[in-house]
Amino acid sequence: MTELEHLSDAELLARTPGEPDAFATFYRRHSRAVLAFVARRAAAPDVGDLVAEVFATALVHCRRYDPARGAAGAWLTGIAANLLAGAARRGAVEARMCRRLGIRRPVLEEVSGIDADVVLELGGEELLGSLPRDQRVAVEARVLHDKDYDQIALEQSVSPQVVRKRVSRGLGALRARLKEEE
Repeated sequence: MTELEHLSDAELLARTPGEPDAFATFYRRHSRAVLAFVARRAAAPDVGDLVAEVFATALVHCRRYDPARGAAGAWLTGIAANLLAGAARRGAVEARMCRRLGIRRPVLEEVSGIDADVVLELGGEELLGSLPRDQRVAVEARVLHDKDYDQIALEQSVSPQVVRKRVSRGLGALRARLKEEE
């Protein structure tokens, strides 16, 4: 057993910014419970991605953990529940599954029900042009150029979560516009 394994969750998270091994110990301590929680609520192909997102969020927000408000396991469960709810709202879980199955333009297909090439043929350039610039750039990068969220985030100097929101909002607006035109 290492010195870190004797520390409380709060102590591990407090040490995390300057000591990466502290978060590794925290991860090992809670990964099975988070995995079990997510596995009961998500499609099997998405479990690994969602668990990774839970711990990535916990790492980014480690200073927000307050042991007076509850145990670290409950904090992680709350993060997981929020990510699961957000994924369900956006249809991200289904979109990831389509990507893994090799379906082209998965995000746009999932949101609008038609292929991105078809959208462009139906005046998609005009539709995309109607989006706010940040959403348009994110949607074009993700859907038309098939870039992953991390790559787009680096290019736009924002977090992957911000990119996901921009893509989700942009696709939602496109879906609404396409429904109006039907």
